[in-house]
Amino acid sequence: MNKTLIDARRARAGVFGYFVLAGFVMGLWAAGLPSLNERLDLGPARVGSVLLLISGGALVSMLVAGPMVDRWSSRRVCWIGGPVSAVVLLGPALAPSYGALLVLAVVFGMGLGVTEVAMNAHSVEVERRYGRPIISAFHGTWSLGGAAGGALTSLVLHAELDAQWLLIAAAVVVPFLYLPAARLLLPDPPRHASGEAGSASGGSLHWGLIALLGLAAFAGHLSEGAAIDWAALHAQWVLATDPAVAPLAYTIFSVAMTTVRLLGDPIRARLGSVRTIGLAGTLATAGYVLVLVSPLAGEPLRVACAWTGWALAGVGLATVVPVLFSAVGAAGGPVGRALAMVTAFGYSGLLLGPAVLGYVAEASSLPVALVIPAVLAAVVALTGVPAIRSLLRHSAPATPVPEPEPARD
Repeated sequence: MNKTLIDARRARAGVFGYFVLAGFVMGLWAAGLPSLNERLDLGPARVGSVLLLISGGALVSMLVAGPMVDRWSSRRVCWIGGPVSAVVLLGPALAPSYGALLVLAVVFGMGLGVTEVAMNAHSVEVERRYGRPIISAFHGTWSLGGAAGGALTSLVLHAELDAQWLLIAAAVVVPFLYLPAARLLLPDPPRHASGEAGSASGGSLHWGLIALLGLAAFAGHLSEGAAIDWAALHAQWVLATDPAVAPLAYTIFSVAMTTVRLLGDPIRARLGSVRTIGLAGTLATAGYVLVLVSPLAGEPLRVACAWTGWALAGVGLATVVPVLFSAVGAAGGPVGRALAMVTAFGYSGLLLGPAVLGYVAEASSLPVALVIPAVLAAVVALTGVPAIRSLLRHSAPATPVPEPEPARD
């Protein structure tokens, strides 16, 4: 087995490790938020401010991380960013007051942002080595890591233990778990090789193309965030389901999205990136349409109609980010700046979505607010298809990992 094949397979395992651990940290943070709220007596408004500052810190650090990746390589930034993103979990865990929490929330968000850009940039480089789609599964394992973090927090709370100590333990232990994964990442390319690649493809990713890809990412993330924040509330407020049943709406969306992300690479390999992003936007739009018309269905069907819609939305939105990130990588050359910009656009959607939809729902109704992600789901296809088609037309050819030769007697 040649060295290129060994390096690529090792790096793929390392990137899986990064995505699982990054998701695990986020799962611990999200599941531990109610305990933090209780310890510091925050309330909804203060919790909202903390989440806003985390997202703001992440956005700023993403824009800084892009040039860092291009200058020092995604491998080196991963080595630093992964462990640091876990260590800074100590800040929110130990914050003695609301004021201190605000400052430490920014630091925590910055750690998350750097790791997000670095590990996604490295996943793009590994996919280049393979010469076939492999990125979607990484994002699926991020979701599994988040579920594991949430489940562990739930077990700790059921055992009547303090969730604060779980966050502290994670901040101490998880950085060491990143190290084995980091050792598997691709070696840094020679400086002259990376420079030549960058100059050869420098004209492919112009700012107009990045803006189109970013708009598709923004639309996809806002539509995803709408499902995360409002699916259960739509079931309870609009469909009048039992409060114990309403969360199943989000569960259905999440399971559909995670499943398709884990299985999405062969789909993209068969359909191609252009058809995949077009199908993604179409399915997500159809899903939101079903959700919006579900109140008009008869009593036995209204909930089933809405849940089918959330499942379709999850299936469609699952492939948006992997396809867009892979398209950036297909241009060849350094991807840090472009990937950071597209990622920042996407995070802006997650950041603005809950607030915008909340204001619209307050002024009119939740169904009216959900028209926004329905329209933006269509924007995914309308902007993503021409952007990826243009990008792939001028992309650098991939260098696939050679298959191992059969053993000879």
